[in-house]
Amino acid sequence: MTAVNRQRPRRSCLAVPGSNPRFLEKAQGLPADQVFLDLEDACAPLAKEGARHTIVEALNEGDWTGKTRVVRVNDWTTQWTYRDVITVVEGAGPNLDCIMLPKVQDAQQIVALDLLLTQIEKTMGFEVGRIGIEAQIENAKGLVNVDAIAGASPRLETLIFGPADFMASINMKSLVVGEQPPGYGADAYHYILMRILMAARTYDLQAIDGPYLQIKNVAGYREVAGRAAALGFDGKWVLHPGQVEAANEVFSPSQEDYDHAELILDAYEWHTSEAGGKKGSAMLGDEMIDEASRKMALVVAGKGRAAGMIRTSKFEAPEA
Repeated sequence: MTAVNRQRPRRSCLAVPGSNPRFLEKAQGLPADQVFLDLEDACAPLAKEGARHTIVEALNEGDWTGKTRVVRVNDWTTQWTYRDVITVVEGAGPNLDCIMLPKVQDAQQIVALDLLLTQIEKTMGFEVGRIGIEAQIENAKGLVNVDAIAGASPRLETLIFGPADFMASINMKSLVVGEQPPGYGADAYHYILMRILMAARTYDLQAIDGPYLQIKNVAGYREVAGRAAALGFDGKWVLHPGQVEAANEVFSPSQEDYDHAELILDAYEWHTSEAGGKKGSAMLGDEMIDEASRKMALVVAGKGRAAGMIRTSKFEAPEA
């Protein structure tokens, strides 16, 4: 069974209505890391069947170079899910990276999607296991079961927080998706985000924050994205081209941090080598570095490399 790629860049995950050919074409030229073609909330019930075929055509004939290609199907409580998956995967499987499953409430829903994908791949002669799964956590039950969901399938690549449905499911007193509810002095989303993040990291998955619906308020988007990035999330949804640049910037390290991380990795490698004296800890300028420093630097350097950053400093071994 082919292993999925859990390290794909996902700083910006652009939502595109699957029923809108003009938007599908425009999305191909935007600098988003991931594009997901939506069959769920962005498609009216009467448009869903036609949108499946529109998406297949866009995946097969469009130029999605450099982007992770995802389709969000409808959730398992609807009548559309199985036909969404069959039509899209049979029609465009080789040009598809992941299926996004919304409103996931328990591990069995992930297992069911995994089994269906395997059946299609075997029937069509596709590589078995190559297509990944993204799971959206959108209500209280999904959050309570998030550990089991995260470990439900080797296809799983990421967990996604769906704030709008989640806020409704717990009766949160706010109508502005992603903003703090009035009357609560702390961060009302901290527990939810950390819970998803812990489950994701336990199973080496990525964690993605959901949308910010005030699409013209880029400053507000940056603030909410910055909260998720500070915790360690890998990216955030974008609903409008104006949010793409903000997401890519917020979820990339600064040039200074990226350079510093690469220097730590080079310095640690040299100091632990024969030439560097086989030291378990050493100094980099005024900073002591050790194995823990290396692990932290790997995270920052990995994010910078995934973002295509180029280092502007070079490590020079100290003279004996």
